[in-house]
Amino acid sequence: MTASYRSYILDFKRPGGTSRGVLTRKETWFIFLHHNGNTGIGECGLLRGLSIDDVPDYESKLEWVCKNITLGWAELSKHLQDFPSIIFGLEMALRSLESHDPFILFPSKFTTGDDAIPINGLIWMGDKSFMEKQVKEKIESGFKCIKMKIGAIDIETEFNILSKLRKQFTTDTIEIRVDANGAFKPENALERLKRLSDLDLHSIEQPIAAKQYDEMARLCESTPLPIALDEDLIGIHQPENKKKLLDRVKPQYIILKPSLIGGFAHTTEWIDLANNNETGWWLTSALESNVGLNAIAQYTYNLGTNMFQGLGTGSLYTNNFISPLVVKNGTLRHEPETLWHFNLENQ
Repeated sequence: MTASYRSYILDFKRPGGTSRGVLTRKETWFIFLHHNGNTGIGECGLLRGLSIDDVPDYESKLEWVCKNITLGWAELSKHLQDFPSIIFGLEMALRSLESHDPFILFPSKFTTGDDAIPINGLIWMGDKSFMEKQVKEKIESGFKCIKMKIGAIDIETEFNILSKLRKQFTTDTIEIRVDANGAFKPENALERLKRLSDLDLHSIEQPIAAKQYDEMARLCESTPLPIALDEDLIGIHQPENKKKLLDRVKPQYIILKPSLIGGFAHTTEWIDLANNNETGWWLTSALESNVGLNAIAQYTYNLGTNMFQGLGTGSLYTNNFISPLVVKNGTLRHEPETLWHFNLENQ
C-alpha cells in the first residue's frame, strides 16, 4: 500500500460570520491510499483556530503518515492522538479503499436514494437584515429546524430576530436551535439563557467558552434551556476522560463533529457514553468539503436517529466538488444518478 496527500482551499460563496470571526476560506487536506489498483480517499477536515491539531507541523505529520502507511491502522493511530482530523481522514480513506465504490462507505437506504436525513438550516451571523433574509430563505425551502449562530452582534438584535421568528412559527412548525460558540460570560450566561428559554428554543450550543467545566456544570444544572456541549468535547481522547466530562458537567446534549473529535470510532464511543448517561446527541459537519460531508452523512444515517442533524454545509462553497449530495425540503439526500466530479485542480 502507498499513500499521498494534497491540500485544497474551499472558498465561501459569502463570508460566514461566527463569534470567533468571519470565514471566507477553508483549508482542507486529502489522503489518498493506493493498493492493488484501488484508491481510497479521506478528508482531514482541519479547522483553523478550533481544531486541536491546528499546529505548525500539521503537514509534516501528514507526510509522516504517508511515508509510514505500511505500519497499519492500529500503530498509526497511536501516533495520531493529537491529530483527530488526520485520524478521521485516514479512517475514512481505509474504509473507502475497502469499498467497491470509494464514495460509498456505509451502504444503506440513504446511499441508494430511498431515504433522507432531516437537517437544520444554518443561519450565519451578520446584520439584522442579512440574518432575517437567511431565515426567510430557509423556511421557504422547507426547513423544519433552524440553527442560528448568536453572540457576534448585540444580544438584543439577536433576541428580536428569534422572537419575531417564534411569533411567526410555533414549536410544532419550526424547531429553533442557537449556537453561541462560547460567546457568553459565566456571569451573564444564566440570565441570557432564561430570556432565550422564553422563546421555546430547542437548545443552545456551548453558551460559554470551552474548558470552564465547573461553570458549565452549574449552568447545566440550573438552566431553563437545554445546553449542548460542542467545543468542550475537543481534545478529549480517552474513554475514562469522556465519561468524567459527562458525569461532571451533565449536559442535556452533546454535538459530535468527527473531524474534531477523531473520527467514527471516537464518535461511536461518545454516543455510547451519552446513551448511558441519558444525554441526547446529534452530529454536525465541521465545514468539510462534500467528500467529508458524504462520509459523515452515511455514518449518521446508519445510527438510526430521527433528530435533526447539522449536515447542511455542502452548499457553502463556490468550488466544492460535484456530488450526489443534495439538500431538499430540509433534508439531505443522496441521489445516485449524480456522478462525483472530484477535481483538486478546481481552485
